[in-house]
Amino acid sequence: MNEDIFKGKWRQLRGEIKRKWGRITDDELDEAEGNADKLIGRIQEEYGQSREQVERELEQMSRGA
Repeated sequence: MNEDIFKGKWRQLRGEIKRKWGRITDDELDEAEGNADKLIGRIQEEYGQSREQVERELEQMSRGA
C-alpha cells in the first residue's frame, strides 16, 4: 500500500474503514491518523486477518475513495 496515497485519502478512508471494520474505534483511528502500519496491525489484532488481506482491502478502498 502506498503510504502517501493512504495519507492523502485518510479522511475518505476513515468512513469506509468504520463500515468494514466496525470494531475499530474512533480513538484507534485517531491514533493511527493515516499511519497504515498502525492501522493494519490493529485490524489484524481485532479481526485475525492476515496483513496481506488487510492491505488488499485497504488498497481496494483507496482506489474507490
